[in-house]
Amino acid sequence: MRPLFHPSVEDVRPEAILHALSDPVRAGIFAGIAGGTCIQNCSSFAMVGDRLIPKSSLSQHFKVLREAGLIRSERHGVEIRNASRLCEVEKRFPGLIPAILDSYARDKACAPDGGTVGEASAG
Repeated sequence: MRPLFHPSVEDVRPEAILHALSDPVRAGIFAGIAGGTCIQNCSSFAMVGDRLIPKSSLSQHFKVLREAGLIRSERHGVEIRNASRLCEVEKRFPGLIPAILDSYARDKACAPDGGTVGEASAG
């Protein structure tokens, strides 16, 4: 298997972070990892809100988050475990990540159905 790519914190770019967190599903996944107290495997995020995320889409979401420098992923047998790099990124770009995640949290709280504002319906 190929090694997983993780940029050094010096190579993390704000445009990559903004792109990674521009998708409500990825923002939800990252918020779950960053707010967790332990390292979590990918399958923990098969459900984001009330949406079932297909395995192939979930893999792509994790790849975007990883290559943006937001998470560190490690293979353990057949599963991949993910940890937040929030502390590293916060030192490089103070306030950026909390501002983005707070915005999503406010939008979600204001959405009439409790979902994320702007989130596509599964219909």
